[in-house]
Amino acid sequence: MLVDSHCHLNYKGLAEQQDEVLARARATGVTAMLNIATRESEWDDVLAAAEAHKDVWASVGIHPHDADSHPDVDTAKLVERAAHPRVVGIGETGLDYYYDKSDRKRQQESFRGHIHASQQTGLPIIVHTRDAEDDTLALLAEEMAKTEFPGVIHCFTASDDFARKALDLGLFISISGIVTFKNAADLQATAKWLPQERLLIETDSPFLAPVPHRGKTGEPAFVADTLAFLAALRDEDQDELRAATSANFYSLFSKAAP
Repeated sequence: MLVDSHCHLNYKGLAEQQDEVLARARATGVTAMLNIATRESEWDDVLAAAEAHKDVWASVGIHPHDADSHPDVDTAKLVERAAHPRVVGIGETGLDYYYDKSDRKRQQESFRGHIHASQQTGLPIIVHTRDAEDDTLALLAEEMAKTEFPGVIHCFTASDDFARKALDLGLFISISGIVTFKNAADLQATAKWLPQERLLIETDSPFLAPVPHRGKTGEPAFVADTLAFLAALRDEDQDELRAATSANFYSLFSKAAP
């Protein structure tokens, strides 16, 4: 078993050859993929892929980049769409102060609305955070104190301190192909000590293709390369890490569990 816990099969570069992309993933041992939505206009396509393929699951959410353009996507709308049997997560959502493509207050409002949907449905929230560690943690902690909810920090690139505080909140941490990059020493240092029982692996494809695929369009098959690198980095057996991260995925995204 091997799971890509975060990919965008409907994005350009993958959507045009979706059947071939899925076949290559399966050939490398990938048994499940979580296809992530970032805009409401993507929800139908993301769900269609999940309905068509038993090893593809879906999320519904609004990326912080698109918070400004989705003022009408509230908790109720997310909860309604999350009732679909193939939707297993809420997001991706969060805060991105690096690009600031949406007003920060609006990003926070959208993020909070997604958290409320997670609290109401029990589905995990999929968190994007960039250059917004303090506000991300504060908002998560504030809402967690009201009603606990499951979640994952996707494509983790934040600080060691952020990782520890996210784990303290009960969240999982997902590592992408960035960990294989030569300039990722800080991330590699964190990835070494992350508890195996809270670790997920993802591609975030079509982005962030890991070594040895740098420069190529990322795809779910490449999750095997990230896992191999991570196992060597952590001095763990590949089969053990493969089994653990897959079990973690189904523990967190329990609606997808066999």
